[in-house]
Amino acid sequence: MSLSNVGNLMCLYRSEIINPGKGTDAPEFFIKAAAKQLMASGGRNWVPVIVKEIAVDKYEVIGNSFVYAIAEEADLERVWCIVTDASEQTFKVTRILSGESIPKINLSTATKNEIKAALQYLIEKPNSELKTVKLAIATNRINEAARKSWKNFEQIPKLRCGITKGKKLDALKEVFDVIPQPESEIITPEVSKPEIITPKVIKLKNLNSLTVPKLKEMAKEQGFPGYNRMRKSELIALLTAG
Repeated sequence: MSLSNVGNLMCLYRSEIINPGKGTDAPEFFIKAAAKQLMASGGRNWVPVIVKEIAVDKYEVIGNSFVYAIAEEADLERVWCIVTDASEQTFKVTRILSGESIPKINLSTATKNEIKAALQYLIEKPNSELKTVKLAIATNRINEAARKSWKNFEQIPKLRCGITKGKKLDALKEVFDVIPQPESEIITPEVSKPEIITPKVIKLKNLNSLTVPKLKEMAKEQGFPGYNRMRKSELIALLTAG
């Protein structure tokens, strides 16, 4: 296979486009009416079809399938096309850019604004399964959840955000993927050990609240030598020893 044509705008013979790809779901009326307009304006598709080269001089449509359907209806001999590489990533991006596929974001790493925008799109769709969901509540509770280790959507109903199991949960799959992050990237906050309260700890806290003269008085009463020349920290250490 030659990839010398990748990135080029080419006027291909329609016979070289051997695979129409996924096609378009546009109404037949749109295609027929657009084909008539195309022929009336000179028969040149000013919006190019996006194709990938699958063999020497053989191509497959991967984007702007509506334009290609019009070219077929108009029975154009040649079609203006942009040639891409054959990678899966290029195919996905091309479908998104041509409006033929809905982009998805990873719910495990999505920002709050991304979550809000995606949920708003789903909520506002006609006959949406999520039309009763409160956008602000759902956004905040999903955003605040520990999402980085999620492998699916099963934690969402537990958040009590209005998205329950079944059709509501399935609706999220239109705009979200769930790809967990590597464990090395998940930071688990350190949990501080609770302080063990002992009689000595209590005594130390009480002594810290006293003045130096009071501490010296206590040292004198207990018969400790040299107390009069000691600082507060030394007096406290002396009184708590043993």
